[in-house]
Amino acid sequence: MLSQLQKMVAFARARPGLSAIALGLVAACGYPPLHAWWIALPALAAFAALLWEAQSWKSAARLGWLFSWAHLTLANNWIATAFTYQAKMPEFLGWIAVPLLCIYLAVYPALAAVAAHLLARKADPFAFGLVLAGAWIITEWLRGWALTGYPWPPLGLMLLGDWDSAGIAAALPWLGTYALSGIAILIGGIIFWAVKTRRWWLGAGTGLAVMIAMILPIGADQPATGGVSYTLVQPLLTQDEIDDPTKFEEQFERITRLTVPGRERSRVVLWPESAVPDYLEDGYPQRYYKRMTAGGDPVFARNRMATIAGPQSTLLTGAVNLDFTEKFGIKRVESARNSVLAINAEGEITGHYAKAHLVPYGEYLPMRPLLEPLGLSRLVAGSIDYDPGPGPGTIDLGVHGKVGVQICYEIVFSGEVVDQSNRPDYIFNPSNDGWFGWWGPPQHLAQARLRAIEEGLPVLRSTTTGISAVIDASGVVRKSIGRGEADAVSGVIPPAKAPTPFSRWGNSLALAWGALLILLGLAGPRMLALRRQPG
Repeated sequence: MLSQLQKMVAFARARPGLSAIALGLVAACGYPPLHAWWIALPALAAFAALLWEAQSWKSAARLGWLFSWAHLTLANNWIATAFTYQAKMPEFLGWIAVPLLCIYLAVYPALAAVAAHLLARKADPFAFGLVLAGAWIITEWLRGWALTGYPWPPLGLMLLGDWDSAGIAAALPWLGTYALSGIAILIGGIIFWAVKTRRWWLGAGTGLAVMIAMILPIGADQPATGGVSYTLVQPLLTQDEIDDPTKFEEQFERITRLTVPGRERSRVVLWPESAVPDYLEDGYPQRYYKRMTAGGDPVFARNRMATIAGPQSTLLTGAVNLDFTEKFGIKRVESARNSVLAINAEGEITGHYAKAHLVPYGEYLPMRPLLEPLGLSRLVAGSIDYDPGPGPGTIDLGVHGKVGVQICYEIVFSGEVVDQSNRPDYIFNPSNDGWFGWWGPPQHLAQARLRAIEEGLPVLRSTTTGISAVIDASGVVRKSIGRGEADAVSGVIPPAKAPTPFSRWGNSLALAWGALLILLGLAGPRMLALRRQPG
């Protein structure tokens, strides 16, 4: 066994670049749907060892970039599936687009590797691990907002437990997601330190502690009673039929059958993104209502939805709204908004939320005048770009509580999902996950669980094809509907917790942890050395 390990170490030293790529692929297995954190964390330890032995900052940058390019490419492979649901571009572009995107995304972890090399290249492995963890926190935060941001997936996602446990992510209220990623790196650094210094007891103890924290079913709230009742619908609107006008009425009948049971109760009804093709706002030119399932009348459309939901209910549904400009007395569409509308029992729109974090190349085409002539298009049907909304907002539904809305992938943006000046009682996360292949939906659900733990708020996810779920404020999945199923679940919305430290301070809390880890890595060994000096 020892000789095999020595051979592996010799191979890694001889071919560090290839080893970094291999370790990156193994690390990606720590994310859902595989969730093999028990091999991902040792891969992080081996990656820390490669960086520690780097002879120059250029070598450290190269190793950090190769590792991250590999692990982000594998983790984001679901993006390629989206190219199979559009006709304007060849499907094979998806398998080119993912590694090309990750060429850019891997720059941020490479910066963390360079920072650790420059600041702690002469330090012992433990101090190096502290500095690398702190730098990783800061650079992952940068990846979450620079150039509109793309934080999917954060490294700390592998520390989230299974559906009935928060795992190490139970510490999120005091850390934030980016700091949780730093903890993942720190665990790998401790394992590396234990192996390097032959402190086998430390390595075994760390592994045992991580295992206990990950598998114990801790953190579940008690069942909710006396709160707001809900019915959450997953209608199974597959991506190959969702924009087919000949299927619209059939799709509406499907969502109706799932919604009607229980309409005699007072409840909030939750339909997903892309639930209805109808334009529900008033005041559009009549020609835009012709595609509707409800005879071209938005008032009739809202009234029949209200009837389906029930006389004491509020319906929250995904919808598309349009913005117009008028020239020479003719109204023309200028842009669209990916929205959620609240519709009361009288068919009135009582609340509106517009998605703020739009998907580049999905909901809008950056640099359209330049890229469109080259044959590039966005993945969502239509040629009109979406406009972003103003950001997190809260809709007051009266007896049905205050709801914060995050549409589809904007739930992955840590610290940007709740209006803290008007804190909601729960978060509604409607989504169309039919784009996301096999890897995407479980990762999407897992990141919604991170938001629930961070903010201390339950999250209710209604998706077109799955995975839909009711998540309590501790991140535990109470009820769910699997992929490829048409179903609905009902119950009482789990209670919110008191505002968490993260909900008060946001990502400044995570950045403070990053700075602290770097300071400990720099000052700790020096302080120990001073204490050991005689006199």
